[in-house]
Amino acid sequence: MKILSIQSAVAYGHVGNSAAVFPLQRIGVEVLPVYTVNFSNHTGYGAWRGPLIRPDDVADVITGVEERGIFPEIDVVLSGYQGGEGIGEVILDAVARVKAANPSAIYACDPVMGNADTGCVVAPSIPVLLRDRVMPFADLITPNQFELGFLTGTQPDTLESTLASVDLVRAAGPSAVLVTSVLRPDGPDDTIEMLAVDDKGAWIVQTPRIPLTVSGSGDVTAALFTAHYRASGDAADALARTTSSVFDLLGLTEERGSRELLLIEAQEAYAHPELQFEVRRVR
Repeated sequence: MKILSIQSAVAYGHVGNSAAVFPLQRIGVEVLPVYTVNFSNHTGYGAWRGPLIRPDDVADVITGVEERGIFPEIDVVLSGYQGGEGIGEVILDAVARVKAANPSAIYACDPVMGNADTGCVVAPSIPVLLRDRVMPFADLITPNQFELGFLTGTQPDTLESTLASVDLVRAAGPSAVLVTSVLRPDGPDDTIEMLAVDDKGAWIVQTPRIPLTVSGSGDVTAALFTAHYRASGDAADALARTTSSVFDLLGLTEERGSRELLLIEAQEAYAHPELQFEVRRVR
């Protein structure tokens, strides 16, 4: 499998492509990373250095990849944090060109905006761009519950309302949806869930909630689920594998007291997930 991954990058820490590439490689995926920013560290530190890469430069890198004749071999275009508004159009153009070269390729969009704790952390134009221009072109989309609410203009907080919001997303274009960081008032305390929905049904998985706030876990989740789902077409299996890997990654990071994901140390969790959590069909 080959994935063209268009995301941010940092020198220190693990977010964007700096979080997604290694886990994908560890499960045997060839990744072609294209950067939308090249920062010293993620912006959660309050200070960082490095450039926001101009859309024309991002497009130029993608064109250079195309000129190597590799587009017919690309199975997935994956996008994450977009940095600036013009990047969205560059990504959509890349998706169209890849799909023209390989009609079986899919576009997986991680609509990075923020979360329930931080609120929206991107420029005001980005969520609108993701909702109105990018989402309709996606085959797979991986919002957290907060981002799902913005994309649909709803407030999903129960299983039923979250499923209804997912249906709205699927009606707008994507056939498959993974919802991360699902919290329900009727769920057991100190748990968190993920929900996967496609044409075959809907599945949910519940894990203990690890008391940890760390950047990049959503990028790892989106990348692993995308690769597993593209390989098997089985949303339940992809959900089980991704959940196991990410839980063990976060557990190790919390245990060691690290502010950054221990991405390398947890590599066996990607290659050999324990599959320790039950995936339950809900529709």
